[in-house]
Amino acid sequence: MSVPTLESGIMEKVNVWLNGNYDEATKSEIQALIDKDDTNALTDAFYKDLEFGTGGLRGIMGAGSNRVNKYTLGAATQGFSNTLLETYPGQQISVVIAHDNRNNSDVFAKMTAEVFSANGIKVYFFEALRPTPELSYAIRELGAQGGVMLTASHNPKEYNGYKAYGADGGQLVPPHDSNVINQVRKVTSIDDIKFSGNSDLIETIGKEIDDKYMDTLLKLSISQDAIKRQEDLKIVFSPIHGTGGVLVPPTLAKFGFKNVHLVEEQMVLDGNFPTVIYPNPEEKEALTMALNKAKEIDADLVMATDPDADRVGIAVKNNEGDFVLLNGNQAACLLINYVLKAWEKAGKLTGKEYIVKTVVTSYLIDKMAAAKKVDCYNTLTGFKWIGELMTKFENDKTFIAGGEESYGYLVGEHARDKDAVISCAMIAEMAAFHKDNGSSLYNALIDIYLEYGFYKEKLIAITKKGKSGAEEIQTMMDNFRANPPAVIAGSKVVTLKDYKSGESKNISDGSIEKMDLPSSNVLQFFTEDGSIISARPSGTEPKIKFYCSVNEPLSNKSEFQNIESKLDNKLDQVMNDLGVG
Repeated sequence: MSVPTLESGIMEKVNVWLNGNYDEATKSEIQALIDKDDTNALTDAFYKDLEFGTGGLRGIMGAGSNRVNKYTLGAATQGFSNTLLETYPGQQISVVIAHDNRNNSDVFAKMTAEVFSANGIKVYFFEALRPTPELSYAIRELGAQGGVMLTASHNPKEYNGYKAYGADGGQLVPPHDSNVINQVRKVTSIDDIKFSGNSDLIETIGKEIDDKYMDTLLKLSISQDAIKRQEDLKIVFSPIHGTGGVLVPPTLAKFGFKNVHLVEEQMVLDGNFPTVIYPNPEEKEALTMALNKAKEIDADLVMATDPDADRVGIAVKNNEGDFVLLNGNQAACLLINYVLKAWEKAGKLTGKEYIVKTVVTSYLIDKMAAAKKVDCYNTLTGFKWIGELMTKFENDKTFIAGGEESYGYLVGEHARDKDAVISCAMIAEMAAFHKDNGSSLYNALIDIYLEYGFYKEKLIAITKKGKSGAEEIQTMMDNFRANPPAVIAGSKVVTLKDYKSGESKNISDGSIEKMDLPSSNVLQFFTEDGSIISARPSGTEPKIKFYCSVNEPLSNKSEFQNIESKLDNKLDQVMNDLGVG
């Protein structure tokens, strides 16, 4: 049965899936959409092929070339296999595979292992769900040439995804991601995918890697004496139904914390995420149960990780005793400042150390690093770029810490991806350190503002779903390029950075400098008063994101609330001037 309202190219794809060697359940799902004449759903499912974005492959589960299913992930794995075989000829190649708690993640992980093994590639297969950062660690520990994590991170339950990793333990970056995509495109028929696995090439791993990983993390501890004195620090933790429940509690125990309270309802592994709307620690709603428990027991610290445990959200007490959520910029500043000062105190800053962050993450971090004469590098959005830089500097410089505003941080060089397990341990340690010194994380943040200036950030994300949504987002970016704002919140725009063209333009004299970063669809506006506004379509969600950073000096603590109010008003004005408030 044909659907005349579909574009011809889309209809051709639909017919390939209806008539090809696909299973009956897949064909029935497509046919049901045809019978309902649901052209929007069919178009969205087939108008393009899933491609690697900032976080690999990610999408809604279902039938179609633009959906996550055994065929799209199978093609990705076959393409990845072909790339590895071409890159490492004559070698016994190995990969590591892990998965989170999402619906079908275990099924997709097993299928991925079978395709790799069918191609003669050895697979180290985690016995059950594990965090993304442990996968990154395991690739390096086992000397594997690649790896795959089956997860859609913090996306809603309808989503799943596939993060592909290289031999350095980092997500694929150019040209490796393009090489895989090119190989995937050569898989013109599902008959080209080797689905029949070789069990002799699949080795189960688990506790032995867990123990090595946690022992490695413990070596990063800075303030063991403070932890011993504050071992009863009241911590509330939630994995939001995900993999954080596997390793965060034992890691906190290994660090010496003896008073950790788990949100038991969210320790239940469930891909439907029944207790939250979105399993995203950036959202206050996702931390509701943890906050309620914290109030009940008068906790010192609240932490919650996303399903694959590479990101963490935290809440701390303010000076009135109320819990406040810290955003990703604030948590990153606290963590990096803590580690920087500890390294300085220990005499470990030799001039070869460095920090890494993304271009949309608080520039307060750049200022803190400069004060310690530590290099701070800015990368494109996505932790894979931070990981790439770490690998580049591995033998010449020492990585201290890194982070991005989207709640992902890394301390130590054991992985090449953001790590909520070490982040939880170090944040808890940091809380113990400040409490041991008569302070708190809340006051430590104010102290940073007193020293370096009060930086405040805000993110607005606008969702535009489907093919039409993607076109709307691109139109918005085109308009900003064609008609960039001259003034934002009463301050002149002095610099325009276009990461797509790789050019930084000085507005006053028109001079242009080239930027040494890969091309990316990001625009940044720098104003005369130090504000920075970034516009960027998401690489993993149907959203366009606007990041805004403003700052003012803070002379004393009594001015904190007044300056904060002033900055909040300025952030609102910035977004209104951009037409996205």
